[in-house]
Amino acid sequence: MPTSPRFDLEEFADKPVRSRRSWDPVVKITHWSIITAIIANALFTEEGSGAHIWVGYGLAAILALRLLWGMIGPPEARFSAFLPSPRRALAHLRDIKVGKKEIHPSHNPLGALMVYAIWSMLGVIIASGVAMAGPPSTAFLDRAAPSGAVSRQLVVEQGDHDDDEQAEGAGREDGVWEEVHETAVNLLYVLIALHIAGVAFETRRSGREILLAMLPGRA
Repeated sequence: MPTSPRFDLEEFADKPVRSRRSWDPVVKITHWSIITAIIANALFTEEGSGAHIWVGYGLAAILALRLLWGMIGPPEARFSAFLPSPRRALAHLRDIKVGKKEIHPSHNPLGALMVYAIWSMLGVIIASGVAMAGPPSTAFLDRAAPSGAVSRQLVVEQGDHDDDEQAEGAGREDGVWEEVHETAVNLLYVLIALHIAGVAFETRRSGREILLAMLPGRA
């Protein structure tokens, strides 16, 4: 009488197990939309142009959606699943050093710090951009008039020298915000490069399909 095959569990104990991982649609949409907006403003729009500004407002809306989803989304997408913790990040580095692998339902501790750093930098970029451009309606009117003719015409009609001084002060303030904006953008590029390197390293180290899990259409 044939006997059923026997499997030695110890034979497979030391073999790495590739665990499938996937993010929910909102996380994927916001992730790739943020990337698209960053690339668009970095490569395809002129700094200070109407298109550049409106892409920035779109980025603000996308980031706001992701932050909202961090409060009401599924467990792995919520802030509580990857709270920033330098202590846990250092412990994760020690685990990497000794070759210890741990399964994290969401971002690992180092990844969590990176996510919050990128979100914070995006917040600075958006805030400084709004400070320079003003709210959407104001930004639209300023761009509708050639070379800022609306603001200059108001100064001429009022004939008040105090307005000229205020305009000077506003120009200096815009210069400060512009410097903050450019610095934050450059720091964001550094963070993105580190993020990509971290994803590649962690994917190779743990054997988890981290990058593939974020691709659209993957269940």
